[in-house]
Amino acid sequence: MAVIRTALAALLALALAGPAWAHRVNVFASVQDAEAGEEVVVEAKFSTGRIPALGEVVVEDAAGTVLATYPLEDGAARFPLDRAAAAGGLSITVRTDDDHEGYWLLTPADLGEGGS
Repeated sequence: MAVIRTALAALLALALAGPAWAHRVNVFASVQDAEAGEEVVVEAKFSTGRIPALGEVVVEDAAGTVLATYPLEDGAARFPLDRAAAAGGLSITVRTDDDHEGYWLLTPADLGEGGS
């Protein structure tokens, strides 16, 4: 009886976890060269492949200080790279308009020494 109860509890936990994973926001960020210098390009999409229409991108330095907030439109955002502020790396958090959240860490190694 205990085995059946344990199995049912495990199945219930898996069934309830499914909807939470279905709306996870996957975030990717990279540094690219642009006409005005380097910029960080942020892309976001749900695990289902759907692209979030609106949201915000919060950029923090390695100490957790918020450096800036940018709009997320059609799953993307771009902002200029401030190498001095990003020296220790950047944490980039995407929050969609329907309150889903994901993040990406740009480490000092990702940022490189001379750009991309």
